[in-house]
Amino acid sequence: MKAIRVNKFGAPEVMKSEEVPDPKPGVGQVVVRLYAAGVNPVDTYIRLGMYAAGPGVPYTPGMDGAGIVEEVGEGVKNFHIGDRVYTARSLSGTYAEKVLCMKEQVHPLPGNITFEEGAGLYVPYGAAYLGLFLKARALPGDIVLVHGASGGVGIAALQFARAAGMHVIGTYGTEQGRVLTLEQGAHQVVNHHSPDHFEQVLALTKGRGVDVILELLANVNLGKDLEILAQNGRVVVVGSRGRVEIDPRDAMARNASIIGMMLLNVTEQESKIIHSALAASLEKGIVKPVIGMVLPLSEAPQAHHLIMESNANGKIVLIP
Repeated sequence: MKAIRVNKFGAPEVMKSEEVPDPKPGVGQVVVRLYAAGVNPVDTYIRLGMYAAGPGVPYTPGMDGAGIVEEVGEGVKNFHIGDRVYTARSLSGTYAEKVLCMKEQVHPLPGNITFEEGAGLYVPYGAAYLGLFLKARALPGDIVLVHGASGGVGIAALQFARAAGMHVIGTYGTEQGRVLTLEQGAHQVVNHHSPDHFEQVLALTKGRGVDVILELLANVNLGKDLEILAQNGRVVVVGSRGRVEIDPRDAMARNASIIGMMLLNVTEQESKIIHSALAASLEKGIVKPVIGMVLPLSEAPQAHHLIMESNANGKIVLIP
């Protein structure tokens, strides 16, 4: 089968399409024939060698994918050949025609969700749910600010927060992003390219401040985030690309919390909660991934360049 391989850490161009042996399932394992693979910012950090707990080289990138169960190993009773599924991590990487997973890493894909949409479920929606509900403990009536609201995690957060009865403010970078952010549930939007966009957010709350901020670029925004929080506000750091300087007194004055999270660190119980909530949300039509771009698997390097641009709208998906 064809798979993208990383033989050394580095720029996107280190990813090469290679012919590799088909995976075979062992005890408790499942082989999925992939029809779509999702691209996430975390994939680029791993490719650069920035994750101490990441795989060693050579490896195949990718955590998100969707397709059909092709083989099941001994002891697998909850999945059968032909089942439509999405993956939540894997043993072999999803930038490939087939992927090997533990049975716990495979989840049913409803018939109303396409394979492309299924490849946009785990990382974006898992991160959004973890940040909003399990870390920030966001409640109906809270004012929530979602940075980068037109990206994969941002859209997921908008859909979850709006459905849960929160007041949602989203930031965007392009006209297309503005329209998409409003379509996906934001009550109000601000352009993050505007020098005074934090002041605009504060004005939208009539000076009260926001209760929860989902922060996808903490190295740029965290210091200003603390200045626009309400009393007992929470900033959940979902993403960061470097260091940042803050004034701790801004957090002290507001009894504020800065909460770090990483989807790769979820406990077994948290994972169960996330996937149960996601299944119910899919069934009720509360959430639906937005696909911004579809590329062939061979263009994985281009996808990694695009995912790191700040004006991404929706999910980037690779087709094996």
